[in-house]
Amino acid sequence: MRTITTTEDLAAFCEAAKAQPYVTIDTEFLRERTYWSKLCLIQMALPGKNGDAVLVDPIEGEAMSMEPLYDLFRHKATVKVFHAARQDLEIFFVEGNVFPEPLFDTQIAAMVCGFGEQVGYETLVRKIAKENLDKTSRFTDWSRRPLTDAQKEYAIADVTHLRVIYEWLAAQLAKNGRSHWVGEELAVLVNPETYTTTPEEAWLRIKTRTTSGRFLAVVKELARFREEYAQKNNVPRSRVMKDDALLELASTRPTSVEELGRSRLLMREGRKPEIADGILAAVKAGLAMKPEDMPKVADEREQIQVNPALADLLRVLLKAKSESLGVAPKLIASSADLDAIAAGGREVEALGGWRKEAFGNDALALCRGEIALSAKGNEVRVIRL
Repeated sequence: MRTITTTEDLAAFCEAAKAQPYVTIDTEFLRERTYWSKLCLIQMALPGKNGDAVLVDPIEGEAMSMEPLYDLFRHKATVKVFHAARQDLEIFFVEGNVFPEPLFDTQIAAMVCGFGEQVGYETLVRKIAKENLDKTSRFTDWSRRPLTDAQKEYAIADVTHLRVIYEWLAAQLAKNGRSHWVGEELAVLVNPETYTTTPEEAWLRIKTRTTSGRFLAVVKELARFREEYAQKNNVPRSRVMKDDALLELASTRPTSVEELGRSRLLMREGRKPEIADGILAAVKAGLAMKPEDMPKVADEREQIQVNPALADLLRVLLKAKSESLGVAPKLIASSADLDAIAAGGREVEALGGWRKEAFGNDALALCRGEIALSAKGNEVRVIRL
């Protein structure tokens, strides 16, 4: 297999890819020790059993420009095929401010073609490509050089088998008329907001059952500081402080280094002066926040009046529809969606786009009493009234 380490070789491969209907792509990266993913390797393959397949090594080729690849991403005549593309796309968005267009994600396509929720690449290789993968190199350190032959073979297999998988899934989508379902899901992956976490909104990622305005104000300021520090210094959030430590500090609200030192959950890294000072300043800001500026937890499920019988019927309907369509129930509607519909909510994801076609129309008809459900053996049937 060929490894590319120069801009010229990368440009030549990408020009060849532009003449093809699609190119399969994958990446290997590290994120355990950094905030931003460190790109370690890119794998690409052209169509055909013997189509050219290459490794692009940005570590060995430190001076190599990624612009030829980004130019390929912007080339609309060639579909860029990934599996579980979200983390790959985040890397390219952060480093190159570009998304592949058009994009195809075989994990999403597989979910709407009957392979269940979050189906893995290994499963698709086995079921569609009729091959087995050697996963022994899966958790190796991809930043170390030189790469072993086993690592290279593992990496290239992530794009060579992907060719067969893509062609099979694309044919299935054309056959069952669900290509637009996949397209709607892909729109989320190429939305910059999917990959942007602003420090101001970082507190929303933290799970807490406490709804006290003052407590949430301190949580918000601590989360804001942690996000800003982690982004600026390119370290994981957990290296600054973990969520449990953040919540502890929001409860104890230390005002001095001495009080901060009594924290049970704050790790040694978080006791460094630059972090300790930031924590104390964040606590102070949270305590000084005006009541009208305090964050509020918008938990609509606690406020809405759910009809429990109707919610149960919607769950039965969802199960029946997902089984008949061969689509994972959670991909169509969440439990919160069903409760919201049962409470009269209509601004629900499950009632829009392809989900409306798959489930939403019947869900609304059930709410209006226009359909009924009947059971025969293990089968649930929809009866029009």
